[in-house]
Amino acid sequence: MTVTIYHNPQCSNSRRALEVIRAHGVEPKIVAYLKTPLSEAELRRLVKRLGVKLRELVRDKEAVFAELKLANASEAELFAAVAAHPVLLNRPIVVTGKGAKLCRPGDQAAELL
Repeated sequence: MTVTIYHNPQCSNSRRALEVIRAHGVEPKIVAYLKTPLSEAELRRLVKRLGVKLRELVRDKEAVFAELKLANASEAELFAAVAAHPVLLNRPIVVTGKGAKLCRPGDQAAELL
């Protein structure tokens, strides 16, 4: 089974999702999106796979969200902002052959395994 996790090691939910995946005997592909930000095209593919609007994945409590005045931003503006400021992307996002999901809390990763 191929499993990808969009991971932030500083996030307890992200660390928990990784633990759950590994407890199921799977070593996932770890995308450290803060170190290697996703392009707008990659973000669009990921959001499409999740079947949600990007706004549902944006961390609106981050300082940069307010600084960039994103409260009323269009989807296109949000994609550009998240590509430029990956801290705005909520995590962890887990993708498997069964689907894709924002796993908050991290235990929800088990649903995709």
